[in-house]
Amino acid sequence: MENQNPSREERLAAFGNLLDILSELRIKCPWDKEQTNESLRTLTIEETYELADAIVKNDANHIEKELGDILLHIVFYALIGEEKGQFNIKTVIDHLNEKLIYRHPHIFGNTQVADARQVEQNWEQLKLKEKGGNKTVLGGVPDSLPAIIKANRIQDKARGVGFDWDNRNQVWDKVTEELNELKAEINALDQDKMEAEFGDLLFSMINAARLFNINPENALERTNRKFISRFNYLEEKTIKQGRSLHEMTLAEMDQLWEEAKKQALL
Repeated sequence: MENQNPSREERLAAFGNLLDILSELRIKCPWDKEQTNESLRTLTIEETYELADAIVKNDANHIEKELGDILLHIVFYALIGEEKGQFNIKTVIDHLNEKLIYRHPHIFGNTQVADARQVEQNWEQLKLKEKGGNKTVLGGVPDSLPAIIKANRIQDKARGVGFDWDNRNQVWDKVTEELNELKAEINALDQDKMEAEFGDLLFSMINAARLFNINPENALERTNRKFISRFNYLEEKTIKQGRSLHEMTLAEMDQLWEEAKKQALL
């Protein structure tokens, strides 16, 4: 069994080995020689999603593996930066250490905080100060984030500066308002306005999730996996009957769907 509690020296040695191995690969391996920030970018995105999948499945072995793959990418980008004379792994880590200390004054300074939410608020305020007041509150939200994650992040950042409901139950009035507006546009059959109002409804629902400490991305993925599991059950039962889903009535499919629900599949 591998050492589950390595010493500081062992951790540093392992990281040093990684740096040495990648440096040698960069010189000697034809594939590693050719890599650029641009060629690695899509691979990094893929590895990040693979880590997310492992986390959702609570698969410790795969989490460990995918963390290693992402760490490889981080070191690779740093090595490319060093080759260009832009930055290196030491400056990357130094800047991270400085940021962690600066943004945790309740640990490394004299600031007092009451709870985790106040820590988040301080974090956002300190981020703005780092840019000398030239950075907007929502300026740090990446444009390319998936829409649900992006909406949740936007709302978190707005909350960090105090833009939030006084009472979280007030959000349900907003949800109802947006739902009614969507229904009105559906009745009017205005496709463009239907899409706009549907977006408003989703945004308000994500807001509600945040207020009640529900991660909307995780919640939706949980439902996705539940649907897949139940639909697979339906399909497998159909195949065992020597039939095709295309041949079944909706009522017959509903009956198998209810069987899947009773078995508490996910």
